[in-house]
Amino acid sequence: MENQPDWRVDVDEYALNLALTQAVDAFGGGWADAELHEIGALVGSEDFQRDAVLAHQHPPVAHTFDRWGFRLDEVEYDPSYHRVIAAAVAHGAHTSAWADPRPGAAVARAAAFMLFAQIEPGHACPISMTHSAVASLKASPWIADDWLPRLYARSYEHRLLPADQKPSALVGMAMTEKQGGSDVRANTTTGVHVSGHSYQLTGHKWFCSAPMSDAFLVLAQTRRGATDEGLSCLLVPRVMPHGGRNVFRIQRLKDKVGNRSNASAEIEFDGTVGLLLGEPGRGVRTIIEMVQRTRLDCVLGTSAGMRQSVAEAVWHARGRRAFGRDLIDQPAMTAVLADLALESEAAMLTGLRLAQAFEADASAADIALRRLATPVAKYWVCKRGPQHAYEAMECLGGNGYIESFPLGRRYREQPVMAIWEGSGNVIALDVLRALARDPDSAAALQIELESTHGAHPLLDAHTSRTLALLREVSGADLDAAAAAARRLTEDLALALQASIMLRHAPDVDAEAFIGARLGDDRGWQYGVLPRGTDAAAIVARH
Repeated sequence: MENQPDWRVDVDEYALNLALTQAVDAFGGGWADAELHEIGALVGSEDFQRDAVLAHQHPPVAHTFDRWGFRLDEVEYDPSYHRVIAAAVAHGAHTSAWADPRPGAAVARAAAFMLFAQIEPGHACPISMTHSAVASLKASPWIADDWLPRLYARSYEHRLLPADQKPSALVGMAMTEKQGGSDVRANTTTGVHVSGHSYQLTGHKWFCSAPMSDAFLVLAQTRRGATDEGLSCLLVPRVMPHGGRNVFRIQRLKDKVGNRSNASAEIEFDGTVGLLLGEPGRGVRTIIEMVQRTRLDCVLGTSAGMRQSVAEAVWHARGRRAFGRDLIDQPAMTAVLADLALESEAAMLTGLRLAQAFEADASAADIALRRLATPVAKYWVCKRGPQHAYEAMECLGGNGYIESFPLGRRYREQPVMAIWEGSGNVIALDVLRALARDPDSAAALQIELESTHGAHPLLDAHTSRTLALLREVSGADLDAAAAAARRLTEDLALALQASIMLRHAPDVDAEAFIGARLGDDRGWQYGVLPRGTDAAAIVARH
């Protein structure tokens, strides 16, 4: 084709992402290199990319009733979606770190998750929820013994079948209600104790993610006899042990801005059976570790989207000429591409450093670190995603705005990561809660930042200001602290990213990132880099 880049297909996405391959090794997952290359070739293939397109062109359809008027409550997906999710499950992108908790397993699983989400993000929702739900199931042996082997399985069957016919399972969530949203304590769904760990649920859920999953984590106000127990967490199976369907009424599917391949539904419970997870009345405590992991996956998913944006933009610029030379060699374009690559690298490194903190053998310091660093990273990285996707679209010119190219789909996808599992204010306030309830988390983050003390004057000055703000906010009243929560979270995130870049990125990348994000001459748009930055070297690496 004349002055048009070839299609970017049949590539090894892992091999081409040098920053990721080096980071996986640095954070302890290098033993998974062979399988990650296999995944990279799979997701980079023309067939997989075609399935990613088809899954969004043919979104799920709800079938509330069958032809005779009986309740069916099923969602039909395009076969392309099933092929995508089957591949992710086969490679353990969901629960491999739980099933085989060797050192580096969480990092390897994070890399696999990112590679799949880079090309098709919608399937990542049930993959992430299944991974995260394990944290809530493990402490309840009356559920864990039956369900965890199914969650750890590498097979995929999309039909709703009894356990003896379906040895694998995926887990979704139905937490929020229309009157409460993120304020789950305002939920009105009720659960009346029946016997043992069983309750009957009645109520409505405004958002139910992946409604064809085999079971769901649900929050409800439970009651045992005349005693109100409070907000509890329950597991709601779609198919009961005897093979009959649980009551799970799908009212409609959400017409979402993006994330089109994945269904999100409004549902009703009416005498629905749920099994208690954890202690009655301690629902929020039961799901807290699950929430931490889904928030980490929001960071990883955003990072995956950033990588797709960078890869597509650089590919286009290498194959397109303008004004007498290759677009990639035009200094203004080189600077934009380099800046996009820096954002992508910093997000990826932050995500993998957090994944390392979730390893089965994580130290006490890392456990404390992740309590604070996870919401910090979730807030900042996910908020950077939409603007990053837009800038990458612009690199492709008019083609970037055309649906047959992937960046329009990515642009619509990135905001969901900032909204899902707590939008900006909720996350910033959770940072304040972490500081108040877990003082060790602030100490752990400070130790993390001090590991690069003296390595860069701009970072030292920024870290000093940030820690001073942290102490000020920690001593303020609730309203004053809340008003400063976003500023504090942003400053902590930039300090953490810059520190990680100094430790794990090449000097030219780290210097450029710190100068562009913390320097006095930093700009407000991508492509404004410190004077003297070797932008071409940064782009070449990415």
